[in-house]
Amino acid sequence: MRMRTLTLTVALLALVLAGCAGRTITRVDPENTPIDLSGNWNDVDSQQMAQEMVGQITNAVWVENHVTVTGKKPVLIVGTIRNKTVEHIPMKTLTADLEAAFINSGRVLVVASPEEREQVRQERGEQQDYASVETVKAWGREMGADYMLLGELNSIFDQGDVYLVNLENNVKVWVGQTKIKKAIGKGKFRG
Repeated sequence: MRMRTLTLTVALLALVLAGCAGRTITRVDPENTPIDLSGNWNDVDSQQMAQEMVGQITNAVWVENHVTVTGKKPVLIVGTIRNKTVEHIPMKTLTADLEAAFINSGRVLVVASPEEREQVRQERGEQQDYASVETVKAWGREMGADYMLLGELNSIFDQGDVYLVNLENNVKVWVGQTKIKKAIGKGKFRG
C-alpha cells in the first residue's frame, strides 16, 4: 500500500511539474494588445466605455449650444457613476478614464473631483504661509463646473447609462448609453 501511495504521489507530482514546465510569459504592448482572461470587467472595458461615451457626449449639439450662449467651452465634473452590476468594477478607474477622454477631446474643460479639490485647497492654504509672494496662488479663483456627468452601469443590458445635468438649472442636456458585449469561449487543454 505504501509503495502504491508513493508511486501515485510521484506520478501526480510529475503531472503537476509537466503542466508548469509548459508555461510561458510573453510581454505585450499594453496600449494596443487587449487581453481578457476571465471575461470580467477590465481596463479595456473601462477605456472602451469611456471613449464611446465621451465621443457621444462631446459630439452632441449641447456643446455648440453652450459655446454659442457663453462664448466658452463647457466645464464638466464627472460625478457618481453607480455600479448596478453583480461584478466588482473599480469605479475610480472608470471615472479617471472618463476624465482623460474628456480632457483629450479638447471640446470641454474638466474640474477636479471633491477629493482632489480638498488636496488642492490644502496646498493653496499652505502656500499662503510658506510660498513667496510672487508665486502664491490666490483663494477664490477656482472654476465652477457648468455640467455634471452622472449615471450607472447595468448588467441586465451590459450597458452604461449616463446623463449630463446643467448645474445651474438641473436640466438634463444629454442622455445616452454605451453597451459592451463579450464572447467568451472555453479553452482547450494544450499538451
